[in-house]
Amino acid sequence: MSESDTEAKRARKCVSCGINISGTTAAAFKCPDCGQQIYRCAKCRKQSNLYECPDCGFRGP
Repeated sequence: MSESDTEAKRARKCVSCGINISGTTAAAFKCPDCGQQIYRCAKCRKQSNLYECPDCGFRGP
């Protein structure tokens, strides 16, 4: 699997809970440490669930 395939699969999942976020109101933002694009579903955002960057390990609320 190429790096772009891995990124595409990661892009469709909430980084907090892992659900498929395609077609939802997910938030997209860059990791404060490394700049990797991160996606979170509305439920995890509302509940302030912790997330961890899959590239650098940065953790945030």
